Amino acid sequence: MKVAIGSDHGGINIKAEIKNLMDELNIQYEDVGCACDESVDYPDYALPVAKKVASGEVDRGILICGTGIGMSIAANKISGIRCALVHDTFSAKATREHNDSNILAMGERVIGPGLAREVAKVWLQTEFEGGRHARRVEKITLLEK
Repeated sequence: MKVAIGSDHGGINIKAEIKNLMDELNIQYEDVGCACDESVDYPDYALPVAKKVASGEVDRGILICGTGIGMSIAANKISGIRCALVHDTFSAKATREHNDSNILAMGERVIGPGLAREVAKVWLQTEFEGGRHARRVEKITLLEK
């Protein structure tokens, strides 16, 4: 698995935690930025992650900003993206199993580093169940056309 990860200035600390987690899990990743704590615009980081996922260049993406809301809204504008804003492990598992989410968004001002690691770990290690859920995901895909 290869993951693209990005954050704005409000998510750089959680992004560092998630990168450490992916190192521990031997998951390849590409960090698209940002690498500063100066104010930047979240769409500038959501877009490259979403495009890499949509094109198949990477398998999944992770986005972090202050709340995760802006990142998830921006990423979901790209056709083929199913970005889920998640701050608990139950939802992380469910969105992979049932929605085949391909990008995880989290908010650094909402979630602490320990829980963020757990959410990301569950999300990264959970597979899509398919079956009746595949039919539902296909209906979402048809909305993009």
